[in-house]
Amino acid sequence: MTNHTTETKRLLLLDDDRLVLATLGEGLRHAGYRVVTASSVEEAEDVLAAGDIDLAILDVRMPGLSGIDLAQRLHDANSDVPFIFLTAYSDEELVKQASEAGAMGYVVKPADPDRLVPAIEAAFARAGDVKTLRNTGRQLQTALDADRDVSLAIGIMMERRRLGRQDAFELLRGQARTERRKLIDLAREVVLAAEKLNLFSVAAAAEPAPRRVEGREGRREKH
Repeated sequence: MTNHTTETKRLLLLDDDRLVLATLGEGLRHAGYRVVTASSVEEAEDVLAAGDIDLAILDVRMPGLSGIDLAQRLHDANSDVPFIFLTAYSDEELVKQASEAGAMGYVVKPADPDRLVPAIEAAFARAGDVKTLRNTGRQLQTALDADRDVSLAIGIMMERRRLGRQDAFELLRGQARTERRKLIDLAREVVLAAEKLNLFSVAAAAEPAPRRVEGREGRREKH
């Protein structure tokens, strides 16, 4: 039965075992995915270069270049294509390699669609979270680079609210959205308010202390 929530997802399945490609490929198609298979890293790279791949499923150990090698190339190229590993082994070293390469997960062979589909969907969810965080980080950097006042406003909120830079930016942006204002306009208002408060504090500190007026009894005691 086709799962309509997955029918638009296009997967790349890399494995040197053609029987695995045939059985898993057919099972994943039956689950509603579109599947492109490759039996070598070079073939997989050609598929990735053509674009339109939503997730890559990579066999870890293969003759010649392996899935780990391809994953490292994707990582070095800052590719947006998420990937998971297929492996016949499960050990700490593999988990470490998978994590360092940026994998969204791994499945131990023998794999079947019933076990692979949940791993694929979990990988899509995790990849979505990572993409959101990256986009938020890019927006923060763009805002900081675009205007000095935004940077100053974030610094003020970090100090006053005791927040980290990212949380301060999210708070400022959320307030701007609530008030339906531009981020830069709200930032300038925050900076202006802080400057006025600082001027008031400086002026108050510069005022001379009031003179003490002694009564008659005090003056008599001095004599």
